[in-house]
Amino acid sequence: MKLSDIIVADAIIAELDAATRDEAIERLVSALASAGAISKRSVKEAVAAVLGRENQATTGIGRGISLPHAKIKSVRKVVGTIGRSTKGIEFSALDSKPVYIVILLLSNPDKPDEHLQAMETIFKHVQSDIFRKFLRQCETVESIADLIKEADELA
Repeated sequence: MKLSDIIVADAIIAELDAATRDEAIERLVSALASAGAISKRSVKEAVAAVLGRENQATTGIGRGISLPHAKIKSVRKVVGTIGRSTKGIEFSALDSKPVYIVILLLSNPDKPDEHLQAMETIFKHVQSDIFRKFLRQCETVESIADLIKEADELA
């Protein structure tokens, strides 16, 4: 599975202007709905599911990255988006530092293998210092989408 198979380019937010974790999640889920990746009717359900998962344990993995995710019935195939914050967002990250890149993932609970493959793909990329550095430097949706394509070619 490639990163470009997961990330919905039209839902990427190059300047995620969110003051809180909850606001960031709500904006990213709404962006997926606006891009047609999930139904507008499922936004509340998706936000609640992601926040519920987040309340169990933080998805702020450190190094400025958070990977909020949830499984909801209304999602047919795994979809994700990226939000980039220049200010940083408090996500209760494992390293206690702000998060600058939020990669949100939604999947169907009846397709656990698809969810695991997507998470594995995302983890593989965010473990790369170069990928994280370039992702933080991208200032437009187009540059983020181009970086994803380049990362897929190098993987």
